[in-house]
Amino acid sequence: MMRRCWFMFSLMVVALAAAGAGTARADDGRRGGAVRLLTTVPIPSPNHLVVFDISFIDPGTQLYYLADRSDQAVDVVDAKRNVFVKQIKANFKGFTGSNDTSGPNGVVVSGHFLFVTDANSRVVTIDLRTDKVVSEASTGGEPGLRADELAYDPEDGLLLPVNNADSPPFATLIKVDKSTGKLTVLTRITFTNATNGAEQPIWDAGTGKFFISIPEVNGNVSDGAVGRISRKGVLETLYPVKNCQPAGLSLGPRQDLLLGCSVVFDTAGNPWTAARPTTAAPSQVIMDATTGRIDSVVKGVGGSDEVWFNEGDGRYYTASRNNPTGPVLGVIDAEDQKLVQVVPTINRAPGTGHSVAANPHNNHVFVPLPANNVFPQCLDGCIAVFGTDE
Repeated sequence: MMRRCWFMFSLMVVALAAAGAGTARADDGRRGGAVRLLTTVPIPSPNHLVVFDISFIDPGTQLYYLADRSDQAVDVVDAKRNVFVKQIKANFKGFTGSNDTSGPNGVVVSGHFLFVTDANSRVVTIDLRTDKVVSEASTGGEPGLRADELAYDPEDGLLLPVNNADSPPFATLIKVDKSTGKLTVLTRITFTNATNGAEQPIWDAGTGKFFISIPEVNGNVSDGAVGRISRKGVLETLYPVKNCQPAGLSLGPRQDLLLGCSVVFDTAGNPWTAARPTTAAPSQVIMDATTGRIDSVVKGVGGSDEVWFNEGDGRYYTASRNNPTGPVLGVIDAEDQKLVQVVPTINRAPGTGHSVAANPHNNHVFVPLPANNVFPQCLDGCIAVFGTDE
């Protein structure tokens, strides 16, 4: 049965790669060729890897980190050799049955410190030399609700975690002692007009600003925004975006921001569902971080959560769990801002392929998958590794 499932999945990959938006173009060496599944890294999970959140690759160490709620841990994988390394545990909440009260959630690494968010507004610093918590802070949200995704400014030692489940959602500016990892809460930034949470923040050294995805403003499902936040914790402006509901956010070349549009809209400008007769129009949006101008609407893939820019091959990668054809890995050329390819992942709620990170040294792309019998070595859950033959 497993061989038959894997054979059928392989046929699906080939079919999508040969069709319209899924066709891989013959570009120069830096952009690479067609992306395919290279291998999988099984996660030795006693609880089966089913529920997880954000992932991160530290290019300095070539280590991949995944917020694993099933095991109440952060999973660590060697992204150079594609092998499991260890799990880091720090009394994380785990999965409660609701994303709003679960953890771990966001992960980011700087030097020998790992910063992780958790339920009950918890943010911790873990010293990677010992895998021990060296500092802990609370963002002060409603009892039980999580601190979610986060960004880090390594120059100024500033963390920006987001409480997306609070109403209204807010972010918290936290000072990090770069010698000890100690966390000191500075100020709260409340997104008063956000009516569907607040999602991925990023730090942009080029502008000296934080940016954050706001899926919906003022209760209008078609109106979203990207917020710009100063180092002082001031929300300076909201750049509007239509028909996207941005969740993921990644900084690319030329101060471009890729917005991972979490909702697929149809050709009439309404949220698409399979029951609607109107054609789906999945897309991602590329925005100029310096002006908020929309540079491009990349058509052909949508329904994304985490998105990632890989400097190694000059491509964006999207973890598009709600794409109309089913969960896919989207591949976008960051230079000409066009869709290169879509590669199927797997559809098994609640842990569909919504998380992605890439290693710029070998251009391997990591997508965690829940326990399944479709991908090899994935009966307890795994990290699928995609890349090209180059």
